[in-house]
Amino acid sequence: MNEQQQRTRLVRFLDRIEVLGNKLPDPAVLFLLLLIAVWVFSALLAPFSFSHIDPRTGSALLIHNLATPDQLAHFLSRMVPTFVGFHPLGVVLLAMLGIGVADYTGFIRTGLKALMNVTSRAIVTPMLLLIAIISHSAVDAGYVLVIPLGAVIFQAAGRHPLAGIAAAFAGVSGGFSANFVPSALDPLLQGITQAGAQIIDPDMVLNPLNNWFFTSASTLLIVGLGWYLTDRIIEPRLSGTALDGDLAEVPQLEPLTTDERRGLTASLLAMGLALLALFLSALPEGSAWRSPDGELTAGSAPLMRSIVPLIFLIFLLPGIVFGYAAKTVTGHRDIIAGMTQAMSGLAYYLVMAFFASLFIAEFGRSNLGALLALEGAALLKAAALPAFITVVGAIVITGVVNLFVGSASAKWALLAPILVPMLMQLGISPDLTQAAYRVGDSSTNIITPLMPYFPLVVVFCQRYVKDSGIGTVLSMMLPYAVAFLVVWTLFLLAYWAVGLPLGLQASYAY
Repeated sequence: MNEQQQRTRLVRFLDRIEVLGNKLPDPAVLFLLLLIAVWVFSALLAPFSFSHIDPRTGSALLIHNLATPDQLAHFLSRMVPTFVGFHPLGVVLLAMLGIGVADYTGFIRTGLKALMNVTSRAIVTPMLLLIAIISHSAVDAGYVLVIPLGAVIFQAAGRHPLAGIAAAFAGVSGGFSANFVPSALDPLLQGITQAGAQIIDPDMVLNPLNNWFFTSASTLLIVGLGWYLTDRIIEPRLSGTALDGDLAEVPQLEPLTTDERRGLTASLLAMGLALLALFLSALPEGSAWRSPDGELTAGSAPLMRSIVPLIFLIFLLPGIVFGYAAKTVTGHRDIIAGMTQAMSGLAYYLVMAFFASLFIAEFGRSNLGALLALEGAALLKAAALPAFITVVGAIVITGVVNLFVGSASAKWALLAPILVPMLMQLGISPDLTQAAYRVGDSSTNIITPLMPYFPLVVVFCQRYVKDSGIGTVLSMMLPYAVAFLVVWTLFLLAYWAVGLPLGLQASYAY
């Protein structure tokens, strides 16, 4: 079978995935059905006793029956704070207020027009993937900033915008653990790994950057693999998909007008001054942006906690400056109109977020996700496989659990107390176990509708293709997920076989 025939079969398979996926209920209704399923299964499994010890509490794992009158009353009493406290909701709304103004005034479109006039179209894909990967350092900013911009960048380059969404989503979420820039995730996972290791070795201390070299090298892997998949598989398949959404009009790449040049110069100067002021204010050792121990990148540092508000301001300021300098706005009412327009485009997302927030909260309260994670880890332990196969098994178990439990730290808090000591007894270091976890945790992020930002990606696709649904996104992202899981796993095994350092003060053997 030649390459063309194989590609045709793959396209047909992905087309079937899209058709079947889009026959699923609307995402909002799907989350409602899943919520009902949580109540049903929690009631069915609550009477049973399980031998697993919940590592979060140190006591036996219990499934909580959420279908009792008391629990349903609790659910209703907490409905408003559950929805309002849904983490992605505030991130999306606040960031989109600033981005909405920048888009409304023309700052984003003009900036991209200028960028595409000087950038070779041949490197648009790797450039977007690299930006998406680097965005991990800014918490969840990549989901609300890089993914929609990926569509705009591809469309401005004369390419299919959904391919831009796919590439950006693959970099932001599928390549979540591939980054050469340290982030708050590194010490977070290291702390959980260290606690798991100390079950066997109380004196074990790990470096927060114990996977840094591996994740840095993985950046090149994900960019290269994502580049190939986007240009050779995803975009050719999308070539026949017509654009019929509100943003389907292709941006024109004529030379910038005098007003646009003036506005872009003034807005970029304003953005540069704002970033310079941020840098200078964070530089002193006693800066208010630093954590109590003087770190800028620690999870407790005000700078890390202010990433989304800073994105709001860094887009709002140049957006306003561009509007006045380029004469695309005439007063403050136009600025408010830009914010209003941005919010109106998120109406559908708000509906999905409401049902998603309720499902995720109840799923966590039921302990069904914890049971799934602990059962998978116990199954792997009982198999008693050779060391390298066990590492592969840990990656696969993590990838499967990741389809149901979205939070990286929550999953690792469940799995680490089992996987880390178990692999230590096989002579495998906690550093390597953590690296294996990060591969599995990243690869399947992009194919689970239960991931909190998945509905937002569906909304982004609907801006260009109105009938986009869960199946549309699944069919685009499945090749990335499978390729990342397989190739990244082989890359880790090869990295281990060669003996390249995983990170600072890291080892392979225990």
